Amino acid sequence: MSISRLALAAALGSTAHAATAETAAPKDVWQVLDQIEIEEVITETSYEVRKTFPEALRKGALEIEITGYAVPALPGDTIRELILVSDMGLCPLCGGTDHGASLQVALNDTIPTFEESRRVTLRGTLSAVTDPETWQAAILENATIIE
Repeated sequence: MSISRLALAAALGSTAHAATAETAAPKDVWQVLDQIEIEEVITETSYEVRKTFPEALRKGALEIEITGYAVPALPGDTIRELILVSDMGLCPLCGGTDHGASLQVALNDTIPTFEESRRVTLRGTLSAVTDPETWQAAILENATIIE
């Protein structure tokens, strides 16, 4: 999945998502996220982001565990949202468009501090984001840090 800086900003500004029944989680969640296809359609009078989701996400929300490197989505005294990447060498925040999938994480409870770029394992509900006005394609909600 590729994302531009504009896309990342749009992703962080929206939390709309599909609410559907939970299904069995895939073994490699990063592979599922990498399979999401995004097409940006701009005309003189409209803007649309078309997303094609892999079967695992089309079936509904997934209860998953995922491990990656996290940074707080926003600065502050308490943290409620993180951005998770599979590999720090594939940073979506570094300005390049050639990187792997990233995932917005909404924690179940706020945490007081968080060491940036820390490797963590999270458990939560992965859902597709179907909003046609944002590049955000998936969100992990009600997440808890388990490692």
